[in-house]
Amino acid sequence: MTFKQFIKGLTVALLILVLIIAGLLAATGLILTNGAQKAMQPVEQASNYLSTQVTNVLHPTPTVIPDPVTILREVRSLARLETVQYSMEKVITTEVGQGALGFLFGDRLLFVAHGEVIAGIDLEKLGADQMWVENGVLMVRLPEAEIFVATLDNQLSYVYDRETGILKRGDVTLESLARKAAEEEIEKAAVADGILDTAQKNAESYLYRLLRQLGFQEVIFVHD
Repeated sequence: MTFKQFIKGLTVALLILVLIIAGLLAATGLILTNGAQKAMQPVEQASNYLSTQVTNVLHPTPTVIPDPVTILREVRSLARLETVQYSMEKVITTEVGQGALGFLFGDRLLFVAHGEVIAGIDLEKLGADQMWVENGVLMVRLPEAEIFVATLDNQLSYVYDRETGILKRGDVTLESLARKAAEEEIEKAAVADGILDTAQKNAESYLYRLLRQLGFQEVIFVHD
């Protein structure tokens, strides 16, 4: 073996040794890193648990427990023809104790109400004497349109603002008053906007098509 060949072999051996040492160091570092991460996991879990408990105390989630007993008060058969629905929004302010000392004894609530108003014709009020035939034409006198439902959407309605005086405890009935007033105001607004006229026209249009399909050649709605 020549001296040159000896040097070349020694160089290759040293290179292999360096690669082995580098691999061992990398593996050791990985083991240490994984060990540190595993050691920190209980601490992180305890921190997350404590944070969750603090959040539950400061911002508790309400628990709803319905009574298992349900009492059925009344059952009625209905023959209502719903012909129009309005979705409306109304802002209601309810207040007590406003005046010169309002900042001490006043209580004011601003309520944003979202509600629905449904109108139509009650077909139970359509008697046999209100439908007759004249010269082959069916004459119909429909009952007047009426409001069937005027109610709030609890998911969309909310208290926007509440101002209570320094020496005043919040009136627990204020929101209930606001909700009741909101339902009344939403119904009034729908009537003022012509919901009953629209309900009447829609009912006549629907019944006209239905009666024609039943074989009546001509249908006339009578208005007194």
